[in-house]
Amino acid sequence: MNDSDSTFYLTAYFSGHVQGVGFRYSTAQLAKGFEVTGFVKNLADGRVELEIEGEEDECRGMLASVEDELDAYVRKTECSVGRRPQSFTTFRIA
Repeated sequence: MNDSDSTFYLTAYFSGHVQGVGFRYSTAQLAKGFEVTGFVKNLADGRVELEIEGEEDECRGMLASVEDELDAYVRKTECSVGRRPQSFTTFRIA
């Protein structure tokens, strides 16, 4: 796979008081300001998962925006990045 066949992706896991506070909705609203696709969803262990893909600067910008806007709820963020074939066509709450 070469770079023309792949897209940048970022997966982040947010821990803290991130469920039941509108975190996913707020994240989806923030996503409208960036050219990213992917999803945000609650996990059974109390964390929220964000997976986005697009241009690297757009993905990193969105993550920074989420961390800035929702920092009152986030205790810890775990993040990984990479390249892969594009998996999503929209951004949604899963």
